[in-house]
Amino acid sequence: MSDDKPKTRRPANTAFKQQRLKAWQPLLTPKSVLPTLFILGVIFAPLGAFLWHTSSSVSELVIDYTQCSKASPTLSAPTTSIAALSAPGVTAGPNVQWKYDNNQCTLVFTLPADFPKPVFLYYRLTNFYQNHRRYVKSFDPSQLKGLTVTADTIESNCKPLGKVPGSTNNAVYYPCGLIANSMFNDTISDLVTTGNNPTTYQFSDKGIAWPADASKYVKPANFDYATNVPPPNWVKKYGPAWNASNLPDLSRNERFQVWMRTAGLPNFRKLYGRNDNADLPAGTYQMTIDDNFVVTSFGGTKSVVISTVSFLGGKNPFLGYAYVAVGSVCILLSVIFAARHLYSPRKLGDHTYLSWNHQPPPNSGNN
Repeated sequence: MSDDKPKTRRPANTAFKQQRLKAWQPLLTPKSVLPTLFILGVIFAPLGAFLWHTSSSVSELVIDYTQCSKASPTLSAPTTSIAALSAPGVTAGPNVQWKYDNNQCTLVFTLPADFPKPVFLYYRLTNFYQNHRRYVKSFDPSQLKGLTVTADTIESNCKPLGKVPGSTNNAVYYPCGLIANSMFNDTISDLVTTGNNPTTYQFSDKGIAWPADASKYVKPANFDYATNVPPPNWVKKYGPAWNASNLPDLSRNERFQVWMRTAGLPNFRKLYGRNDNADLPAGTYQMTIDDNFVVTSFGGTKSVVISTVSFLGGKNPFLGYAYVAVGSVCILLSVIFAARHLYSPRKLGDHTYLSWNHQPPPNSGNN
């Protein structure tokens, strides 16, 4: 006879598998729910007010220059319709003038209050879907690390901008892919004061990318200029072919690294420069922008943003509003439930509230 035990699908007789573990099921009573709601409200509401106050301390200037290409070559009349200013103690909007000449947009604006350091310069785009699946996947990480990658691999990873169409030597784009090709290519100048003795407020392009991104980009050691060409949208700036004088070092190009970190929403801003050394004093400034990035093709807008930060980051009043709203709702519900409990209390565990206790008696019929 065999000593083998018969096979069975019955779980082992343990507390875990037989669901006999000790458990705690809280009993929600008015004495526990009402104080909890009130305490949450007392905590959330002041915390939200603090977050809102912190966000309000951030100074921010936003200028939409989408329609600047339609401006005349001479400065326009001052207007506040294309700009928004938010700064502590400032209620008036900024006066902005612009002109457009030789593919350059010149902005002249008045800053009514000082911006304390550090000061950050952003560009803002709307209706640009960097989160599209085909767009997000269109790059080759090995190529960006400076490694030698076959043309077929680049074509597979960077489609539709991998191989150069009609090339006889399997030439590829460097850097390849839709993300690199669509990089924001407007050139934003530093701020220059107007007047007899102009001074320049400079923004640095160093320290604007995430430190974790630095290891993703390496300058190629043995670059083949014959089989690597600039992407279509880079030709205007770099020319139709790479050479030793115009090949960019992507490991040092932090603006490129910032662009390659795709945004999750269609309306976003990306860091273009920063100044950690000096406050931005109040005054009238001029900024020149080389207008290269076309937004009309996807129905978007583009803006330049000058902003300070708080210890919580940039301006974001939504978080404060959300905490205040949740705290207020908790306090309101605790008051309503407390009044209901005081004026019409319900006995705990009263069986008369069960649904089957309210059913009418069965009809006995006609005698």
